[in-house]
Amino acid sequence: MGLINSTIRLNMLWAQRLDLEYKIQLITQSQMNLSQSVSDLMQVGTQYDEDSPNAKLLQQRQAKLQVLEKRLVQQMNQYKSRLQMVDNEIESCTSMRDKNIERMFKY
Repeated sequence: MGLINSTIRLNMLWAQRLDLEYKIQLITQSQMNLSQSVSDLMQVGTQYDEDSPNAKLLQQRQAKLQVLEKRLVQQMNQYKSRLQMVDNEIESCTSMRDKNIERMFKY
């Protein structure tokens, strides 16, 4: 029975691992898009006088995008941390499964 349980647990852990990797990939893509948006705003902002309302509005938008970028970094760090925990659990579960196989087929 331990072999079946550890195999099911291992499959669930692999599914979690793939889900976390996918989320990290989405955040990476979002960061690249966000960086491009910030770059575009900076280029547009150089066309205006620093005291103009349009320049101030662009600065506010840049600040909001920077806050969003920090949130994305925090979220990615959380996902990477969870991914490391899942990897450790996969190693543990694989070891337990291997021990169960060895014990069951030992003559």
